[in-house]
Amino acid sequence: MADKKIFVNLPVKDLKRSVHFFTTLGFTFDPRFTDENATCVVVSDHIFVMLLVEDYFRTFTKKELCDATTRTEAILALSAGSREEVDDMVGRALSAGGKASNDPMDEGGMYGWGFQDPDGHLWEVVSMGESETAPR
Repeated sequence: MADKKIFVNLPVKDLKRSVHFFTTLGFTFDPRFTDENATCVVVSDHIFVMLLVEDYFRTFTKKELCDATTRTEAILALSAGSREEVDDMVGRALSAGGKASNDPMDEGGMYGWGFQDPDGHLWEVVSMGESETAPR
């Protein structure tokens, strides 16, 4: 069976603002899936985040969109290689206009910290100790 990929789709109010935000965090974009309605954030070889302008996002669902600035829709967790990488990414997110979504959490072998992107989507960056193999 071929390797699976995941495409997370998120609605955004201002695509240019979102591209600037995720560029500041060090991510790149796949130009094949980028236009005035959407862009594809490359998280890894198998993980992508599609940022879709809200009106375009609505063409994919009959449900109302969640206002992520006031409600939690999901928490997107990213792995990091170390505690320092966690702090660095969250620090860059805060400097780029994001907001802290929680205080840093140190659970022994696992360290994490979270932020909200400019549209209120929740992101958690986690470093797991050598003995940890899966998030909680």
